[in-house]
Amino acid sequence: QLVESGGGLVQPGGSLRLACVGSGFTFEYYQIGWFRQAPGKEREGVSCIKANEVSTQYADSVKGRFNITRDNAKNTVWLQVDSLKTEDTGVYYCAADTFPCTYIEQPHHWRYWGQGTQVTVSS
Repeated sequence: QLVESGGGLVQPGGSLRLACVGSGFTFEYYQIGWFRQAPGKEREGVSCIKANEVSTQYADSVKGRFNITRDNAKNTVWLQVDSLKTEDTGVYYCAADTFPCTYIEQPHHWRYWGQGTQVTVSS
């Protein structure tokens, strides 16, 4: 099971810290990806962190603004989202699987998903 939290309403330029907590599986063996889906749009990959807690990947649209970290001892991955823009609005989901982080470009391959947390960026 994956559970996201930390979403909310924020003004442009603001920040949020999203969390994804895993349970019921060996968290440290899985890559964790963050995805988002805006109304009327397809789900897109935002960021991914490998099981080793070190290697990360970001979509071009969020590079320099988002930062992904994880603590396997806490079964938790965080996504720090800064300098938010209105186009960052959407439901943010975390997902887990065992293939490389390059698969964030193919959300339909990921097997295990959380329920999502809403991020709304608006003035």
